[in-house]
Amino acid sequence: MMVFGNCRLGRGEPCFITFEAGATHDGLSSAMELSSLAAEAGADAIKFQIFDPDRLVADKQMLFSYGVLVDRDTGDTGETATVSEPLYDILCRRYLSSQEWIQVKKHCDALGLAFFATVGFESDIQLLEQLKCDSIKIASADINHWPLIRRAAETGMCIQLDTGNASLGEIEQAVEICRTAGNTDIIIHNCPSGYPARLESINLNLIVTLKQMFPEFPIAYSDHTPGWEMDVAAVALGVDLLEKTITKDRTIRGPEHMFSLEPGMMKSFVQTIRDIETAMGRPRRILHPEEKKMRQKIRRSTYLKVDVKQGDLIGLDQVEFRRPGTGISPDRFEALSGRQLVRDLEKGQMLTPADLKNP
Repeated sequence: MMVFGNCRLGRGEPCFITFEAGATHDGLSSAMELSSLAAEAGADAIKFQIFDPDRLVADKQMLFSYGVLVDRDTGDTGETATVSEPLYDILCRRYLSSQEWIQVKKHCDALGLAFFATVGFESDIQLLEQLKCDSIKIASADINHWPLIRRAAETGMCIQLDTGNASLGEIEQAVEICRTAGNTDIIIHNCPSGYPARLESINLNLIVTLKQMFPEFPIAYSDHTPGWEMDVAAVALGVDLLEKTITKDRTIRGPEHMFSLEPGMMKSFVQTIRDIETAMGRPRRILHPEEKKMRQKIRRSTYLKVDVKQGDLIGLDQVEFRRPGTGISPDRFEALSGRQLVRDLEKGQMLTPADLKNP
């Protein structure tokens, strides 16, 4: 079990909801605004991505393809298109200076919202240490970047491992790097690749596999699909953390906007997850008072379908079973069948244990 601010994360705790804004903000102002929207919706945390584009991308012309929604001026038909642009340009739009990240973190602290970030370099890790963050995330692309994982683990912060496109062996190796560094506060994400992810690539059953392989660690699901059907399924499979991308407008041209939650959807998403958790209940069958009252109304009791005399032996031929279930139930009657009646009774009367002679 882990504690982030006032929230507990782990087995038996409510699903921890993180809203991802790292791919959808376009500067300090929108980063602050998306943080406020996340807090208003009831999320537990917000996550960003801290990268230096000039250090991360060697080929400034390398193209990155992603899906976008056709502008709503055309009628909001849900039509999509694929566009490509240099990855370097995309990352430059998201770049914030260290001082700006400090402002965002202070804003999140004031909102009571946990602040997480994916990092690219050791200097980014140092910044998160300075900000006193609770958790640090390693991108799927860096699942085999052992020096980065090792340095992150050495901070003592909770390590979140994205695992998109990773083999199970690579996941095990990354976990072992953290353990060897003395850090066992690890969250493992099932993170399907693709923007948006193809249904065939989501593989929700991997959640079950990860829970079996790593029973000591929380298992998370990072969603890259429109809507929240996959998130509901992930909660039903027992994930401890959900990560869902948010945006101010799904028609913005950029990676991840088209499958993100807009402001009007965020609160409904959180409420849906909480409703699912309530409906999931517990492994044991526990009857609530309302269920017990309803059960009594709809179950049956033993009623006489003929007149009977004192001394007669009671049997199925003389009774039928009617609602409500306030008397002798059909299953209990089988144990009482064959006993003598202690008094005369008329057709239509409910039979009670006091009407029967003890053996």
